[in-house]
Amino acid sequence: MSVTVRVPAKVNVQLAVGAARPDGFHDLANVFLAVGLHDEVTVTPSADGLRVTCEGPDAAEVPLDRTNLAARAALALAGRYGRDADVRLHITKDIPVAGGMAGGSADGAGALLACDALWGTGASRRELLDICVELGSDVPFALVGGAALGTGRGEKLTELEVGGTFHWVFAMARRGLSTPAVFREFDRLSEGRDVPEPVASQDLLDALAKGDPEALAAAVSNDLQPAALSLFPELADTLAAGRAAGALATLVSGSGPTTAFLARDAESAEAISDALGDSGTCRTVRTASGPVPGATVV
Repeated sequence: MSVTVRVPAKVNVQLAVGAARPDGFHDLANVFLAVGLHDEVTVTPSADGLRVTCEGPDAAEVPLDRTNLAARAALALAGRYGRDADVRLHITKDIPVAGGMAGGSADGAGALLACDALWGTGASRRELLDICVELGSDVPFALVGGAALGTGRGEKLTELEVGGTFHWVFAMARRGLSTPAVFREFDRLSEGRDVPEPVASQDLLDALAKGDPEALAAAVSNDLQPAALSLFPELADTLAAGRAAGALATLVSGSGPTTAFLARDAESAEAISDALGDSGTCRTVRTASGPVPGATVV
């Protein structure tokens, strides 16, 4: 038998970043929204031990060894329950690779839930979330989905109410960006000045609760955007093209380089998508709406 789990991408509608901590991480106020771009992770028993395979856009850039978060998730769950991780993990990619939309984290959460179902471990939601925290800061949200405020490194989640559907356009860049490199650039740009404690915007939380895209547009922010633009200046052209096409808000998604454009409605999203596709400033363009559920067995 096999088990397939569908798991969504995320956009950070707010990413407030504190100063570097002694452990090298940063405290965050990270408001996640799960959107309808999905990877699927299929887990099948394997006589050849743990294997990872991948197909889909940019699949060649996905590591197929034990550094892959899906492999690490399978190993972590197997270790906790005293069994061998003798499975094939097949990832069908649709979330951009190295795009700031947590595709690798999504694959980790998907593999974890799929292995739990395949092996019948009966792990509680709390146990699964504890393993997610061990795997990485964005992995817990990929399991939970919907909308949530992440504090600490982003791994401590408070689920949020959302009063409607938000429509987005995502422009994929022609190359990736390393998340650690973007944080290092944030630290360089912040050197010599006080970095405030990260706090979630109440205006933004209210806009989510009301389902009001114009109010959300006025409140979105990303403290990593200047660092991403410093390392990848061409992203400014993509953001400008989206603004010219009528986006209510434009921002770099997470650490980038995917750029996100909030639209008034589905029709506006299609118009923005067409304009970005014609702009020559990005590789591909996708539309998606959110919130959507987290990792789900299909």
